[in-house]
Amino acid sequence: MHYTLRQLEVFVAVAQHESVSQAARTLALSQSATSTALAELERQFDCQLLDRIGKRLKLNALGFQLLPKAVALLDRAEEVEELLRGQQGVGSLDVGATLTIGNYLATLLISDFMQRYPGSRVRLAVRNTRNIIEGVRQHSLDLGLIEGQCDDEAIISQPWVEDELCVFCSPRHPLAGSQNLELERLLREDWIMREQGSGTRMTLEQAARHRRSRFNTLLELEHTEGIKRAVESGLGIGCVSKLALRDAFRRGSLVPLPTPELDLKRQFTFIWHRHKYLTTGVREFLRLCREMTAGAKRSDEIALPYIP
Repeated sequence: MHYTLRQLEVFVAVAQHESVSQAARTLALSQSATSTALAELERQFDCQLLDRIGKRLKLNALGFQLLPKAVALLDRAEEVEELLRGQQGVGSLDVGATLTIGNYLATLLISDFMQRYPGSRVRLAVRNTRNIIEGVRQHSLDLGLIEGQCDDEAIISQPWVEDELCVFCSPRHPLAGSQNLELERLLREDWIMREQGSGTRMTLEQAARHRRSRFNTLLELEHTEGIKRAVESGLGIGCVSKLALRDAFRRGSLVPLPTPELDLKRQFTFIWHRHKYLTTGVREFLRLCREMTAGAKRSDEIALPYIP
């Protein structure tokens, strides 16, 4: 064998960060050691794996072919090392979750996972749907938990549990208590919206695509809790998952608005790269996810700890 696992580790890190210096920081190596390892791998096989474009290093055709195979081999090597050391954990796991899932489900799942496998190492990235898909595509994430669909041919999607958005307002808002609200009336209101690229924003805009009018967006926020607080203060109306609203509805700090003209149903979805080797850790985490939602037809029916 004419390459080492360290060389492959360096190649993967440089490919993911598109930078030798950033890869070196991630691997806790010097920049010269990182450059040397990558150069030696290319020299041994008389090939080039990355092209320099401006200040970034981009994978070329051969690099794209090698990346998933290198990631899979490193994952398998980590499993072998864990086994030889006799550790009870299942290796490391990089999970990406969109905001609704990350804030309300993923942290509970990771807590359960780490209690069952105390030697494990889990990193959670909470971002919008677009960024989670990109992380999976670039192999920086082992597994993604997203809201909605992913049409990328390089990624495998599996449905998890149904979710439904809900339009809501403050109980002091003029629309509070309304029974029959036409969509045109809602579109004239001030909206507190998620940012572009979020699954919530895409689902809402897709549901209203048949209308010429557009949403009157007063404010864009990247966090669900921020949207809830802004709506509570009377700035406008919002739309997020019912999962994120059930405690607020129970307390009466927010109230739902009926939207019979909008289909706001969507799917929580598991995604991973088509060429990803599913380690024991990934498989066990998926099992825990399905175990959490067993018996729930929709995300807001999942049994979660009570929040007063």
